[in-house]
Amino acid sequence: MAERAALEELVRLQGERVRGLKQQKASAEQIEEEVAKLLKLKAQLGPDEGKQKFVLKTPKGTRDYSPRQMAVREKVFDVIISCFKRHGAEVIDTPVFELKETLTGKYGEDSKLIYDLKDQGGELLSLRYDLTVPFARYLAMNKLTNIKRYHIAKVYRRDNPAMTRGRYREFYQCDFDIAGQFDPMIPDAECLEIMCEILRSLQIGDFLVKVNDRRILDGMFAICGVPDSKFRTICSSVDKLDKVSWEEVKNEMVEEKGLAPEVADHIGDYVQQHGGISLVEQLLQDPELSQNKQALEGLGDLKLLFEYLTLFGIADKISFDLSLARGLDYYTGVIYEAVLLQTPVQAGEEPLGVGSVAAGGRYDGLVGMFDPKGRKVPCVGLSIGVERIFSIVEQRLEATEEKVRTTETQVLVASAQKKLLEERLKLVSELWNAGIKAELLYKKNPKLLNQLQYCEEAGIPLVAIIGEQELKDGVIKLRSVASREEVGGRPKRRPCGRNQKENKPAPLHLLS
Repeated sequence: MAERAALEELVRLQGERVRGLKQQKASAEQIEEEVAKLLKLKAQLGPDEGKQKFVLKTPKGTRDYSPRQMAVREKVFDVIISCFKRHGAEVIDTPVFELKETLTGKYGEDSKLIYDLKDQGGELLSLRYDLTVPFARYLAMNKLTNIKRYHIAKVYRRDNPAMTRGRYREFYQCDFDIAGQFDPMIPDAECLEIMCEILRSLQIGDFLVKVNDRRILDGMFAICGVPDSKFRTICSSVDKLDKVSWEEVKNEMVEEKGLAPEVADHIGDYVQQHGGISLVEQLLQDPELSQNKQALEGLGDLKLLFEYLTLFGIADKISFDLSLARGLDYYTGVIYEAVLLQTPVQAGEEPLGVGSVAAGGRYDGLVGMFDPKGRKVPCVGLSIGVERIFSIVEQRLEATEEKVRTTETQVLVASAQKKLLEERLKLVSELWNAGIKAELLYKKNPKLLNQLQYCEEAGIPLVAIIGEQELKDGVIKLRSVASREEVGGRPKRRPCGRNQKENKPAPLHLLS
């Protein structure tokens, strides 16, 4: 046994060495050499006499959520849902998996991240990648041409997870979309207003919303000399400018995607510009861009959008950024992305973006891809990146060590003496029937100190104490757990608020 334990330890250490070399991106030869050693050790170890070891863990890119974490998530969801409802949205739901052909060809280079399910005989299925394509399928299938909806659900991506930055393989999306034929830029402006409302309400820090238009991008690529066949792949490269330098993006365009260096330089002259409505007006006068019909339409709509955003009072939060590309294939018009800003290190420096927390745009052609007659339903929407927001909120709570209540219990029904279980059960039942959130300890004769301690640990604000004297008087004693102040209680089976002898009315409004 001791010999086997020593061998198991060697296997563990060698396994750690192999993982370390992979993380350090060591040479393939060195990794292969160490893997061979590991396999040799495992061969020496042999089978574990029929006993199979099972490692308890969640799959890569997923996680469990504790009651504390779920309490935080629910508060965030409440803020988001109340905003969606405030703007008149209805709620829908769709299956977690779709026909594979429904999702195929909608996400450009990101299509490789779709999870395909094993063929169960009959239908080829995939887990949904986002909530937008299923929504478009829903509209086409039900022949809907007008709806304002929200949808909060999990989506799945075979991505490289970065858990600390809120990047998972299974995660929630919170989508709001307006479908229908309306006057230009009014629904688009409302989507940006909703995005700003939610980010302000969550109080997670200063933010900036970048906007652009796919028509401006396509027009810019055309005048710069990008072949039509390379528009989407070059768009995908430009979209990386918020993460890497222009030189790296240019290198990818030229070396990997075969773009001429002078064409890439021409693109660079445009995509490194950002500003407000003044930049829109400047580009409307651009001798090359103004000659392109697509770009001119996009710039005209953006000018109108900025006018509406000024009326909403959020124009100062919006930046026209020509590098914003949004890699998804289905966008056709305005696109936008909200990023949190890092405080400048020194005065005079520009704030740095620390990550996208919301995004969206206009996709007028997606529903038509599913309609047998190709009928289009114009759509615009947004998606809140809640996982990123959860990560930020959780980190702040850990830093401040703020206590988070994981239940909503308003009162604990307690007893001061023994043999009062029946009275506790009757009272807690009365409270439940009145719609009051109440608990009791699952012991026949719990000690009063233990009951009060439970209240403090769970954050329960009030405790209703039943004792022999209270039973004789037909009242209960109500104690505030925080202040320890006690007041005489509510007369049993009498309207709330009447005095009993010298007792004050119990503050039962706190429970309702």
